[in-house]
Amino acid sequence: MTRWCAVLWICWTFVLFPASAQADELRPAYIEMTEESPGHWSLLWKASANSRLGQTGEIVLPGNCRNTDGPRREYAGSNILTRLALRCDGSVQGQTIGLSGLELSTTDALVRIAPIGSAMQTVRLTPDQPSATLARPSVISNVAATYTILGIEHILMGFDHLFFVLALVLLLKGGWLVAKTVTAFTIAHSLTLVGTTVGLLSLPSQPVEAAIALSIVFLAVEIVKAKPGEIRLSEQFPWIVAFLFGLLHGFGFAGALAEIGLPEGDVPLALLTFNLGVEIGQLVIVAVALAALHAIRKFQGLWLQPTKTAMAYGIGIISTYWFIERVVA
Repeated sequence: MTRWCAVLWICWTFVLFPASAQADELRPAYIEMTEESPGHWSLLWKASANSRLGQTGEIVLPGNCRNTDGPRREYAGSNILTRLALRCDGSVQGQTIGLSGLELSTTDALVRIAPIGSAMQTVRLTPDQPSATLARPSVISNVAATYTILGIEHILMGFDHLFFVLALVLLLKGGWLVAKTVTAFTIAHSLTLVGTTVGLLSLPSQPVEAAIALSIVFLAVEIVKAKPGEIRLSEQFPWIVAFLFGLLHGFGFAGALAEIGLPEGDVPLALLTFNLGVEIGQLVIVAVALAALHAIRKFQGLWLQPTKTAMAYGIGIISTYWFIERVVA
C-alpha cells in the first residue's frame, strides 16, 4: 500500500508541474553598447515583448553617458528592440550599468560593452544583482564563463530537453548504454546547433518545438510499454533514436541561443562554451537520475518499476500538453 501511495504522489507531483509554462524558460534580455567613434556610442537593448521587463524595464546608463537620440523601439519577432545614441565623457570603465525592473523579473540580462581600442567585455545582470561595474576583464574568460553558465541553465531550466534526457535514463538499463546513447544525442544536437547558428540550416521554430515535445511523448510511451524479456525498437537501437531526435533538439537549442544573442567577433567561442555548458548540465541530469535509480534499486527494489512508470506517465502527460499547445498556437 505504501508503495502505491508513493507512486500516486509522484504522479500528482508531475500533474502539478507548471505545464503551461514555456518549456524553454531561458529568455534573457540582451544589451549591447558599441563605441562607434571616440565618445559616441550606440546602444541596443533586446527584451521579450511578453515579459514585464520588456514592457516597463529601463536601462540605467553609466554615469558619464547621456542619451542624445532615442529611444527608438521596434518589434522583431517576439522581442522588443530599443535603440539609443549615447555621448560618453571619457572611458566607461569603472562606471556602472544596470537594468531597472530586473529585480522584479525571473530572467537575466547579458551586457556586452565594445569600446574602441580596448578589450570587449560581457557582464551578466541578475534579479539579485541588476547592475554591474565595468572593469577590464579578460575577453576570453569573460565570454567563456558567461555562455558556459547560460548553457548549463538552459538544459536544467529548458524542461523539454531535461525531460528527454531523463526519459532516456529511465528507458535504458546500464550506465554504459546510457553513456553511448547520450553521446549520440550530444553529437546530433551539436551538429544542428552549429549549422543553424552559422546559417547553414534553418527550420521554422513552431514545428520544431512541436516535434521536440512529440519526441518526449514517444520515449514516455516506450518506457510504459517496456516488458521484461521484450526488446523494443528504442531499446535495440537507442543511439539511433537519440541521434535522430537530437537533431531536432539542436534546432531548439539554436532558437534559444538566437534569443539570447551572440557577441559579434566572439561567435565561435560563445557557441563552443554554450554547447559545453549544455553538456555539463546534461551530465548532471544523467548522474542525478542514475544515482536516484540506484538508491531505489538498492534500498527498495520493488519500488523501481512503479517509480519509472509513474515518472513516465508524468513526463508523457506534460509533453502531450506541450505538443497540443505548440500545434494550435
